[in-house]
Amino acid sequence: MSERLYHELAGWFHLLTAPQDYEEEAGEIARLIEAKAPGARTLLELGCGGGNNASHLKRRFECTLTDLSTAMLDVSRGLNPECEHVEGDMRTLRLTRTFDAVLVHDAIVYMTTEGDLRAVFATAFEHLAPGGVAVFLPDCVRETFAEQTRHGGHDGGGRSLRYLEWTHDPDSADTTYDVDFALVLHENGTTRVVHEHFVEGVFGEGDWLAWLRESGLEARVERLDVEDAGDWRAFVARRPD
Repeated sequence: MSERLYHELAGWFHLLTAPQDYEEEAGEIARLIEAKAPGARTLLELGCGGGNNASHLKRRFECTLTDLSTAMLDVSRGLNPECEHVEGDMRTLRLTRTFDAVLVHDAIVYMTTEGDLRAVFATAFEHLAPGGVAVFLPDCVRETFAEQTRHGGHDGGGRSLRYLEWTHDPDSADTTYDVDFALVLHENGTTRVVHEHFVEGVFGEGDWLAWLRESGLEARVERLDVEDAGDWRAFVARRPD
């Protein structure tokens, strides 16, 4: 995984992906949680990034937000100062307390091996109260993966960012694919271009369900009703009472 976007360029993050664009998505996440855990109050997010989903979910839940990157936690603190923030790796984090819900959004794509993914499932299990629910939101599963390009960006605070994102898979027989970003950053009359490269994980829906169940969770697949999201699948996993 590249280090720049989530470290030295973290201050640009909300121009790449804006918090206001996540309201519909956060509403779907809340719906999935509340359908399986009515009355859920506390939520742990593993890999919160810049806190975009939390900026909406905090209206419904008391959120504890974790990430591996100190710089990204600082970005999230600026957006969500009322939320608890903890630095930690989603594969090994242990807070010795439980929550009504656990959320793992698209940071889960940086788990590129079965061992990585199983480690995250163990972390979720350890932090769920009995009857609690975890929601995992990978960008895709093997069955829905498609090579594509996307573009976008935002202006704000006297700066502008535009990006071209290219998703491609050099070897469909393995559990990874590549994502390249061309980031165009404009500030104080100066424009520069930054290239970012990520290797991300992709697994079959059946593997997800089998490994979640082997971790002790009751798991099923749900579709998210988000405009322009296509066939976006969430894995909803409940810890038995």
